[in-house]
Amino acid sequence: MSTILRIYDLDAWKLARALRMSVTTYAKSFPANEKYLLEDQLLRSVRSISANIAEGFGRYHHKESAQYYRQAKGSLIETADHLICAYDEKYLSKTDLKHLLDQIEECGRVLNGLIRYQSQRAKK
Repeated sequence: MSTILRIYDLDAWKLARALRMSVTTYAKSFPANEKYLLEDQLLRSVRSISANIAEGFGRYHHKESAQYYRQAKGSLIETADHLICAYDEKYLSKTDLKHLLDQIEECGRVLNGLIRYQSQRAKK
């Protein structure tokens, strides 16, 4: 892995940011009665992904960084669950859900690699 000096250069953060922007667009189309319910939960969970990646990036110890990346992974799965709920409530089409879940899977793969990398570095 090459040296990354800024959070903006980290692929996991870039993917989490793109996911956040996509989810935000869809969430804003939810009915008004979901503004403080599903929309709020969804936006909090998706924002937590990139925020935890950023916080982990800013930590000094590899073990601590890996823990924040694992928290980001939890928020990623939580976001997927909220999106499935939105689909079940007919706020998202099957195509839209698939597109968002594909983004989540890609972000998860990269995040898993980052977790593995940091965990291995922590053992040294």
